[in-house]
Amino acid sequence: MAVEEEGLRVFQSVKIKIGEAKNIPPYPGPNRMRDCYCTVNLDQEEVFRTKIVEKSLCPFYGEDFYCEIPRSFRHLSFYIFDRDVFRRDSSIGKVAVKKEDLQKYHGKDTWFQLQPVSADSEVQGKVHLELRLSEVITDSGVINHKLATRVLECQGLPIVNGQCDPYAAVSLIGPSRSEAKKTKVKRKTNNPQFDEVFYFEVTRPLSSTKRQFDVEEEDVDKLALRVDLWNASNLKFGDEFLGGVRVPLRVLGQFGVHDAWYYLQPRENAGKSVKVEELGSLRLNIVYTEDHVFPSEHYTPLRDLLLDSANPVSASTANILGEVCREKQEAAIPLVRLFLHYGKIVPFISAIAHAEVNRTQDPNTIFRGNSLTSKCIDETMKLAGMHYLQVTLKPIIDEICTEHKPCEIDPVKLKESENLDTNRENLRHYVDRIFNVITTSGVRCPTVMCDIFFSLRESAATRFQDEDQDVRYTAVSSFIFLRFFAPAILSPNLFQLRPHHPDAATSRTLTLISKTIQTLGSLATSKSANFKETYMAGFYDYFNEQKYADAVKNFLDLISTSGKWDQKSIETPIMLKEGSVKVTIKRVDGKGSKGTKGRFMIKRAQGRNRFGMKNFKKRWFRLTNHEFTYHKTKGEGALCSIPIENILAVERLEEESFKMKNMFQVIQPERALYIQANNCVEARDWIDILTKVSQCNRKRLSTYHPSAYLNGHWLCCKLSADTAPGCTPCTGGLPANIQLDVDGDRETERIYSLYSTYMTKLIKMEEACGSKSVYDGPEQEEYSSFVIDDPQETYKTLKQIVSAVQTLEQQHTKYKRDKFKKTKIGSQEHPIGDKSFQCYIRQQSESSTYSI
Repeated sequence: MAVEEEGLRVFQSVKIKIGEAKNIPPYPGPNRMRDCYCTVNLDQEEVFRTKIVEKSLCPFYGEDFYCEIPRSFRHLSFYIFDRDVFRRDSSIGKVAVKKEDLQKYHGKDTWFQLQPVSADSEVQGKVHLELRLSEVITDSGVINHKLATRVLECQGLPIVNGQCDPYAAVSLIGPSRSEAKKTKVKRKTNNPQFDEVFYFEVTRPLSSTKRQFDVEEEDVDKLALRVDLWNASNLKFGDEFLGGVRVPLRVLGQFGVHDAWYYLQPRENAGKSVKVEELGSLRLNIVYTEDHVFPSEHYTPLRDLLLDSANPVSASTANILGEVCREKQEAAIPLVRLFLHYGKIVPFISAIAHAEVNRTQDPNTIFRGNSLTSKCIDETMKLAGMHYLQVTLKPIIDEICTEHKPCEIDPVKLKESENLDTNRENLRHYVDRIFNVITTSGVRCPTVMCDIFFSLRESAATRFQDEDQDVRYTAVSSFIFLRFFAPAILSPNLFQLRPHHPDAATSRTLTLISKTIQTLGSLATSKSANFKETYMAGFYDYFNEQKYADAVKNFLDLISTSGKWDQKSIETPIMLKEGSVKVTIKRVDGKGSKGTKGRFMIKRAQGRNRFGMKNFKKRWFRLTNHEFTYHKTKGEGALCSIPIENILAVERLEEESFKMKNMFQVIQPERALYIQANNCVEARDWIDILTKVSQCNRKRLSTYHPSAYLNGHWLCCKLSADTAPGCTPCTGGLPANIQLDVDGDRETERIYSLYSTYMTKLIKMEEACGSKSVYDGPEQEEYSSFVIDDPQETYKTLKQIVSAVQTLEQQHTKYKRDKFKKTKIGSQEHPIGDKSFQCYIRQQSESSTYSI
């Protein structure tokens, strides 16, 4: 989801690896151990939660999280919680990284000290204030100064304990001043509209008898206005602090007027009573990316160069990117997505694979390195094969993770209560089942993967046909078994097969299964010798039969036959997403009452004529490629099933409809389903995937109502007929076809950023090409890191790359300068207190000064 900025789209994403925590303070009791989990938050909105690690003060999580960030934020925060079965879970400490500081830790494993969690330090949101200083002439002719303070509105206040009932307290700070005035409480909204004005006397004559106003006019600059936001609470603990701002009156200037947005700030010295070193530390790896994407025509020169990379591949733009990037993975991710988008992934991978095979001397090492070819095929399998993994492995992986059968076969690690023969039988049973589901799944292998495997097999067989008859198999098995199925079994959470990293015992079981499956698929002649551990070699004797090798070869023959199977013909339902959210139903065709129809799930809501919180019930949702269903609880029968072809549109629902955040609607022929997700990231994910699977429906709507139908009219357009056509155009969804399910301009922008980052290496490579093309002398050591097969053609390509990158660099620079000139500090987009934007301004000022 992109933010539009005058012809430019801004995308934000973050990839996080939550490692481990150390030295968590012990529980104050005889047990001392804690059951801890970690959450990831955008400001205070939780978007991810790890599993609970029980009975540990140094919990290891090892969990990865990726998301597109759909809104602005100030802090990326991580909280460590201690589970309490009887009461609310207690927070131990937090790590809050400011948005402007994220680049400091980009891609690095970093230990962060946990900070204390205090209600006074947990703030988010902004407030709009208008200040006006005016002269008031009294009846006696004396001139006094009064300050009119108008509190207009707030945006993005936090939800506290499931609600937000905010009010503002306004006071004038100065000598002998403490008067505070309050706005009315706004119920059930975190975007309150106050629009209230308060008056404060600023100056009076020194002869006045009220000494607390004994302030001369020239002392106005010593005064400040304080505005604190509070959540009105009915609890005995009192109201909760939401954040505040302090505005010195000197901002009024000579005109006596000030109108601006402010970011709310925590209280001074909030949460500093606890010593930081007493709370422990948390290891994180954070990769935050912000892509600024221009309209498509800006990328035409670079995109054309990239898409022409298959011929000749050794001197191509894509191959050069792989040479200059520090990690091949950096280059592979955007390249694969770009070529998939334009339907050219198979010829591209075929070309780079053929070139790599021709450079390989030993058939036993084919595709074993971390080359650009290997990384590109890995990435293609992840994108194209995710549904294939779901339908093939997920059922058996779920079973293994829930059964917890002992499978340890190392005599040294065996527990006293376990039997070695029983464990071997459990493990053999699991390996057999997984082997069978893999080797009988060939018809489900996506066409794009089959086409790539066909190309690999042909290149390998042609190159090594006289040396190794099985190379046509090992070239394919090195990917499908070694780099696809085996890693998915080993770490199912990384392949969306499980929500969290498995516990230690289950992880050990999956490790043993993965090693065995990997060896079964390798078709090595002496398989027992592949294992360093004698217990694994002994266990593998169970599978040392010809039927296993034959099954592998038949499977590999099937998936490396180009274009034989069409994935669209597969009728097996594939589970795409599931989770628990709040829901209600609204009729939109005029049939029945104009309130809620609750027959599917909310019996107490039947016959009601208006919506309320009681109409919303938590339900478990499942989405497959066939239907969208919801259930009372996970595992129960469906209360309602919506065929995918009945989904006419999936759109956001404006917050003001029900005073609830993160809402969207699934529109059907006779009703709309109103759904509230748990957070903004989850809402975006549901909207995206529902839109994708229903994109090709013939009766999709072109317009919709962004608000609900309440009290006899649509809140958005005020039309009274509940059958009235929508008043807003439907947003364009993403096509369901994987080759088109990519933003080509965004991927080209990412590739440009990589070239820009490694410009020094590009120049060195250019020098190396010049050196090689002039003479065939000994290769200079400083250029030996580049593989250059055709120096003259590579030199020409490098010239074109540098030209295209420099043109884009100039366009980015111009955009930043134009934006810098137009930006107003204190506007709604850039409130006062926006540290990240202040950094941006400083950079632009420096660059402007330098250019002058």
